[in-house]
Amino acid sequence: MTLEKMTPRHLPAARRLNGRAVGVSVLLAASMALGGCSLLPSGNQGNQGTEPKPAASTAAPAEQDVAKPPAKPAEPLSAAQELSDKVKASLTKLATVTKAPNREQMLAAMLEAGAVKEQVELSVDITPTGLAVDAVESATRVAEECVIGQVRDGNVAVMVLPVLASGRCFVGDIH
Repeated sequence: MTLEKMTPRHLPAARRLNGRAVGVSVLLAASMALGGCSLLPSGNQGNQGTEPKPAASTAAPAEQDVAKPPAKPAEPLSAAQELSDKVKASLTKLATVTKAPNREQMLAAMLEAGAVKEQVELSVDITPTGLAVDAVESATRVAEECVIGQVRDGNVAVMVLPVLASGRCFVGDIH
């Protein structure tokens, strides 16, 4: 039997593999031709500092002459937003001292920020099985919003969220 008369099933493996290799090579070349340019650095990135950058005075006159719309007056911060900034500063100060504060330290930081002691809610710092929690959270209600702060591994997160239907910031009995 000659190679010309053989069906693809009867062709030697080297012949079939060669056809596949050609097909893969064609696909690879086509993908590089179509998408390869996007992989190259564009503009000045490859040779930073070698080409002079245009000075600000050479900017197009149209850009300089365009009248900017008048800036909107900044809306005053709500009481919760103001307290949120203070809580963030206070908790950041606490996080520099300890990466995992306890409830008393979180309460002290909230009071330092200006929260009212009777309004402060604190999460637990020990699980029911006696293990330390990953993060301690504190919250205080300001009008119809809650300022919630958290210290986790020395990182601080503070957000303002709406009050829950219960009138509290946290769910549950322990506050």
